[in-house]
Amino acid sequence: MAVPFSKYLVTAAFIVVLFLWVSISLTSAARSTAASREKIEVHKHLKRLNKPAVHSVQSPDGDVIDCVHISHQPAFDHPFLRNVTVQMRPSYHPEGLFDENNKIVTTPKERTNPITQLWHLNGRCPEGTVPIRRTKKDDILRASSVKRFGRKPHRSIPEPRSADPDLVNESGHQHAIAYVEGDKYYGAKATINVWEPQIQQSNEFSLSQIWVLGGSFGEDLNSIEAGWQVSPDLYGDNNTRLFTYWTSDAYQATGCYNLLCSGFIQINNEIAMGASISPVSAYRNSQYDISILVWKDPKEGNWWMQFGNNYVLGYWPAFLFSYLADSASMIEWGGEVVNSEPDGRHTSTQMGSGHFPEEGFGRSSYFRNIQVVDASNNLKAPEDIGTFTEQSNCYDVQTGNNGDWGHYFYYGGPGRNPNCP
Repeated sequence: MAVPFSKYLVTAAFIVVLFLWVSISLTSAARSTAASREKIEVHKHLKRLNKPAVHSVQSPDGDVIDCVHISHQPAFDHPFLRNVTVQMRPSYHPEGLFDENNKIVTTPKERTNPITQLWHLNGRCPEGTVPIRRTKKDDILRASSVKRFGRKPHRSIPEPRSADPDLVNESGHQHAIAYVEGDKYYGAKATINVWEPQIQQSNEFSLSQIWVLGGSFGEDLNSIEAGWQVSPDLYGDNNTRLFTYWTSDAYQATGCYNLLCSGFIQINNEIAMGASISPVSAYRNSQYDISILVWKDPKEGNWWMQFGNNYVLGYWPAFLFSYLADSASMIEWGGEVVNSEPDGRHTSTQMGSGHFPEEGFGRSSYFRNIQVVDASNNLKAPEDIGTFTEQSNCYDVQTGNNGDWGHYFYYGGPGRNPNCP
């Protein structure tokens, strides 16, 4: 007896529905497994980063600063550092940093407005501990992956000779910098005007920093970096924060911001990497700046960092690097932003104060008293300073020199404007 055609249709429809149901179930199970795996991965990473605290301080900006015993900080997860004795002070400071009374040398008219970190309003860390900004689950989830959390993208370094527009668009990073090259450098110093630039999109950032560079701009670049930044993706807000960075392979697999991986050894119990700086400068109003010095200890070979006149923060061990184990071949000072070209147009993320250099003091951001450390461990004025910006109608840089500020420059800009569409 013949089977009615309608029965074939019902059977076929049933098979299709069954197939769809199985596919959806398998997809859902795969997603659930992936989500579960990510959850475990995030939890493990948080455990690695957030060490047991002796004391914690709740900062007014929502941060939690954990006071971690100095020997329990993330640096000592590194296999080469597990049984290392912490160097509690540099063997030498650069010559020319102190006067005959052992005070930091300042210029006669130098006016300093006090600047601090927000968390200090609610407490401090005891001696023998280091302050570490606690990483939250949301911080990691904002990153492209757990592995890339706390890392800059590859090709974000300003290479002064590569103003090729195709390269500019490919890297998505733009700069306005002053630089020196052609010698061996053993450190750099600057006093950096502090602002709170506006960021258009959360995946963009704006920073102002010193770069201490060794090697080529290929796959083997060594870089030590320090300054201030606004980075919503990294920190979850638009606050201006002190930061450091290092890499020994051009941002590929090594290095990170602050203490988000093994590397930098902190010895100071008063300043937290990645914590908010307060107050910041305002247009045509009070101006605030921070002084940063990075130098190579001629005896031990480690690279040290000092913040302000009083805070030696810690060091990057020499073994982290290849080229910088000897010396730097280039020093850069200046600003960097990410231009993700939202809506196919240039970003309106600001660099520095968001105003061009020609506006001058109180309006445009500056670096002043820029110096390098030479082979004899002397702090000295840089020679043959060059400048570089990919698109000067978006962000620009102008250098100068006078008695009070030594070598200085104004830099920055608004990004998108009628001349930078």
